[in-house]
Order: sequence, then structure tokens, then C-alpha cells
Amino acid sequence: MVRIGIDVGGTGIQMGVVDPEGRILQKGGIVTRTDLPFPEQVAQMAACAKDTLQRSGHTLEELESIGAGVPGVADYRTGVIPFCTNLGWHNVPFREEFQKHFAKPIYIDNDATVAGLAESVAGVSAGTSSSVFITLGTGVGGGIVIGGRVWSGAHGVGSEIGHMTLELDGEPCTCGNRGCLERYCSATAIIRMAREQLQKHPDSLIMTLCDGDPARVEAKTVFDAAREGDPTALKVFRRFISCLAQAINSITALLDPEIFVLGGGVSKAGSFLLDAVRAEVPRYALYKMLPLPRIELARLGADAGIIGAAMLQ
Repeated sequence: MVRIGIDVGGTGIQMGVVDPEGRILQKGGIVTRTDLPFPEQVAQMAACAKDTLQRSGHTLEELESIGAGVPGVADYRTGVIPFCTNLGWHNVPFREEFQKHFAKPIYIDNDATVAGLAESVAGVSAGTSSSVFITLGTGVGGGIVIGGRVWSGAHGVGSEIGHMTLELDGEPCTCGNRGCLERYCSATAIIRMAREQLQKHPDSLIMTLCDGDPARVEAKTVFDAAREGDPTALKVFRRFISCLAQAINSITALLDPEIFVLGGGVSKAGSFLLDAVRAEVPRYALYKMLPLPRIELARLGADAGIIGAAMLQ
């Protein structure tokens, strides 16, 4: 038996036929068409899924289920997606619509959640009893896996780590609240903090690396300058690391997972990021003498969305 995993993105939709061990047997994909009505968007996904299944050499009889990870809130119980801004979806009946094309079980969840599930099945957290995945990209997402199953809470927002309140009345967030973790630990936050510092310290190496144009600053620019010991870049980097470590501590106090997995574009900083986070987390630990959760970098990369979606049940 095989499953199909669908990774729904704002610009592209990737999918794959996946075996029970989490190996991708065949891939497919389409361009995201937000200009189309929702039923037509689903019809295009379903057509691509059928084509991908056929090219994999497997039949509908061998297909066990289909899962989808979406960049928004997904109610796994009802199959409804209440909120997915990038695609213009609000309270859309994803499961009901998809089952018009496939008479199979259809599962949905948040994209960061399914990435965390993928790592727990076939990645760095495989074999652990509990894990928390934190994706550090344009925003901050999360995925919680306990006993081999994802935990998304009673309303599908149980792993919205990026919108934990880190600083009371802090930076305004796109969600409408203030002080969310996402405003301090995302690539967007790193860029914002760097630009603020450049107004005070225009002689920073960051400015040199972006050819004198603050509009060209990226998170990687800041990290590259920090590696070189630039004081301004180090100030931004240390603020980022401190906020991330505090968030990890808060989640540890609540869940005490076996492992934290860091993914997303910012995690490409590799050991420079990982070593700093590992060194900072113990500062905030409640019980200094007890073991802390492991902290590792994600391994599956872009395939995590497909694998994790396929593993939903």
C-alpha cells in the first residue's frame, strides 16, 4: 500500500507517492492558481495526484489515503480549512471537495505540523517518543508529535508556536496581536532588527555585504557578518538566539519533549545557529540538574511536507 502527500504552497503545490517507511516513490507538482475558484483548485490537485500515482506504477486499489499540509489553520476532524490566507481560503471544505475525485480517506493539517511528523517518521527525530518541530522562515511555525501522532489541539491551532506571546505589548504582528514569537525569531524579524541597527551603525559589515543598500539585507547577510565578528550583526544574532531559547524553554516547561527540531530557511545557518541555541537554552532551564531536550537541525528539507502529509492519519 502507498499514500499520497500534498504540500500546498502559496506559489507551488508539490506532491508525492510515499511508501509506509516514508520514502518518496514518485513526485509531481503544479503551479498554485489562486485566481481559480476553490473547487477548480482542488480539481487540479486531484488530477495531478492521479497522474503522479499512475507514473509511480501503483493503482487506486493500492492507495491507502491522501494527506495535505497547508500554510494555515486546518481542522483535521472536519476536513475544513478555516483560514489559509496565501490561497484565499476561508472555511473551505477541503476533505469533502477532494473526495469528489478520490473515494479515499483525506487528511489535512498545518504545513509545519506535517513537516514535524515527517522528521519523526523518517528524519532526525525518528525513534523518539515526543518531538517539537520549529520552522524558522519568513514566519515561525511549529509541529508537535507525541507518541507518533501529531498534536494540533482542540481547534487546530495547538502548534502555532509562532504566535506564542514572547513580549507583552511588543512588536506588532501580522496576526493582529503584539509581541508574538514570530516577530523576533523569523527571517523577517532578523531583517527588521538589522535595518533598525543599521540606522545607528551604518559602518557595520552588514552594510558592506548588502552593497550599501539596507533593502537588500537578508537573514543570511546578518549571520555572515556575525560569523566575522561584526558587533552590530552579533547584537541582532544574540537577540534572535535569546528569544528562540526562551521559547524553547517555555515549550519545555509545558511539554518536556524528547527533542526539538529546527527547520526552515534560517536553519541553513547550520552549526553556527545550532551551537548558539544549545549554549543559550540552559540559561533559562527551570531544573538545572535535569536533562534538557536534545536540539537538532531538520534533515528532510523540502521533502518533509510531502512525507509528513502522507503520514497523516
